[in-house]
Amino acid sequence: MLRSRVRAADGFTLVEVLVVILIIGVLAAIALPAFLDQREKAQDAQAKTVVAAAATALQIYEGEHDTYDATAAELIEIEATIRQAYHFTVTGTVSTFTVAVDSRAGGTFGITHDTDGTVTRSCTKPGEGSCGDDGTW
Repeated sequence: MLRSRVRAADGFTLVEVLVVILIIGVLAAIALPAFLDQREKAQDAQAKTVVAAAATALQIYEGEHDTYDATAAELIEIEATIRQAYHFTVTGTVSTFTVAVDSRAGGTFGITHDTDGTVTRSCTKPGEGSCGDDGTW
């Protein structure tokens, strides 16, 4: 009787170890996609923040120069956070502009200001990350 009690306290059985490994594997399989999606959303949020800052800087530029035709360097002088943009583009005329920033997760976020004052926020990967199903944000 004493021998069987000592043997029982030796350690874990192979089945117990395999069950624990299986549980850890299932939990990792559930958690990993959720974490990857959060990273993509954070990268998209950074791109949206920069493009919104660029649009604001362009409004300030227009107030000083009566045109939206500015370069990226001129906007960076107004708003330094634009410098951290990934593939930033700006196109402007006297009464319209389009600013766009690529997300490191893929896709592009942009803001367009038309002659009638209509502002459109667009993205190129509908339904993914922080881009809405209709291609707007």
